This record gives sequence, C-alpha cells and structure tokens, in this order.
Amino acid sequence: MRFSNDDCMRAIATIPNQREADLISRIKAGERDLFYELIQPYQRTVYAAAFSVLGNASDAEDAAQEAFLKALTHLGQFRAEAKFSTWLVQIALNEARLRIRKDRKGLYSSIDEGAQDDDGEYFPIDYADWREIPSETLQRKELKEALQRALATLKPIYREVLVLRDIEHLSITETAAALNITEASVKTRLLRARLMMRDSLAPGFDGSWSVGSPTYKKVRPF
Repeated sequence: MRFSNDDCMRAIATIPNQREADLISRIKAGERDLFYELIQPYQRTVYAAAFSVLGNASDAEDAAQEAFLKALTHLGQFRAEAKFSTWLVQIALNEARLRIRKDRKGLYSSIDEGAQDDDGEYFPIDYADWREIPSETLQRKELKEALQRALATLKPIYREVLVLRDIEHLSITETAAALNITEASVKTRLLRARLMMRDSLAPGFDGSWSVGSPTYKKVRPF
C-alpha cells in the first residue's frame, strides 16, 4: 500500500496529540506529577492570554498560575471536545476577567467592554508612507516600548484577538473557540486591531522606521 504526502503529514501530526492525550489520561488516573510536562508547551500562550486582558505583567503571571491550578483541579472535566491548549486559554481569560471584575478600580473600569456592539466601523488614518517594519528594527528597545504602549491602548476585545493571533499564532478557529466568538468576529476584530496599532505607531516614526517624528505627514482628505 502506498501513502501520499498528506497521509504522512496527518500521521506525524497525531503523534504529539496522542502523547498529550496519554498524559491527560495518566494525570486523571492519579499521576499528578506529570501535569507540568503537560502544560509546559503552553505556558507562554496562557500568560499572553492573561496579559491581553490585564495589561500588567505581575497580574498576568498570577492569573496564569491560578489558571494552571484550576486546570489541574478540573482536568477531569476536560472532554477533548476542543484542543487542550484552547481549554487552557479559556481558563486563563476567564481568570483574568474575574480579576478585573473584582477590582473595578484597576486598569479597566468594567469588563463589560467585551459585550459592546462590534459592528461599528473603524476608519484608519491615511498616511503618506507606510512601510513594513524591518525585522532587525523590531529588536530596538524604542520600538518594543512603542509596540507595548500601542497594544495597551487597545480595548480588550481587540487586544485579546491580536495577542492570540499575531503574537501567539493561534489559528482563527482556535482563537474563536478560546474567546467564544465567531470566526467572522475574530477576522473583523483582528483587522481593526491591526489598523489601530498601525495608526498608533505611525506618528512616532518616519517612513524609514529609524527616527521618531511627531510631525509625521498625513494625507488630508479632499
């Protein structure tokens, strides 16, 4: 029997999933010391999900740790209807949102922002010159700080999507499942988030991304 390349790729892809399923089964059976091995590949993603809501590194670390503890406690409820990583991200997002609700004097006045109507239009500023950022420039401390500031200005509904898709590289389907929204909403929010990030960053750099300029030339509408 001959196998196609697609058959081989599918077979390879099932290996880590099967190992993960085996780990989950063993942990459920009582081998709790294996839990760190199970969650280790997802620590950064879970932290990033919490940070996308809280916007604070210390709070995000606490929320991520609490999310892992809750995942361990409730692992018996995991039914593999979604990917384990998606389930973890959902727990982290819920934990972060819970912390927001408990402290309405925190970074955001209300978690209800996520329930706002998402049908409104966003009209990006039209700049005379917008160039992609060279990869070596991304290593600059100034640009990293600018990116962090721009990210912090986004509403949670946009920041969450941007972090999960563009930073943690979850798929559209995984992001939709984690946030409990439709794939169409993921695409819409992601586009708006990218445009808002672009408009936040562009005034601070000239067309070559080398020298900050507060007087970045804008194209005026007729």
